[in-house]
Amino acid sequence: MPLSMYQASVPPFMQMLAALSGVLEKAETHAGARKIDPAALLQDRLFPDMWPLARQVQIACDFAKGVTARLAGIDPPVHEDTERTFAELRVRIEKTLDFLRALNADQIDGSEGRDITIKLGGKPVTFKGQTYLLHFALPNFYFHCTTAYAILRHNGVELGKRDFVGKVPGL
Repeated sequence: MPLSMYQASVPPFMQMLAALSGVLEKAETHAGARKIDPAALLQDRLFPDMWPLARQVQIACDFAKGVTARLAGIDPPVHEDTERTFAELRVRIEKTLDFLRALNADQIDGSEGRDITIKLGGKPVTFKGQTYLLHFALPNFYFHCTTAYAILRHNGVELGKRDFVGKVPGL
């Protein structure tokens, strides 16, 4: 059976967001145990021209909900970027997961050839659904999840590959 657009999008987004939530929980515990101001971790970045941790998490959530909504032909939910704590970021992830759980395969499957138009650099760019998912959206989503992980690992949070990958279906 060929891989469906739903299977290539919703389950991977859900797996990685759940893992990201666990990584944030470990970071909050790390900060408390070492008397580190959580805000210092949330505002840390790998390099001055990169987004801080909190924004990396927000963007990862935005990709997961925005991509799946566009593939389903519906408007993505809007989440204001107001999170300032680990707990608030985990709530944002949970809201995103709730949205993903509400989608079904019938809404997304068959979207391979659907025109998806987004703005890049203020200009509209149109992709076919499959190209959008596989060559633009997933790489961007994984980039932001990886960067969030790397910021925390760089700051001494004891994380490993299992934390990054999360629960793998079937294992």
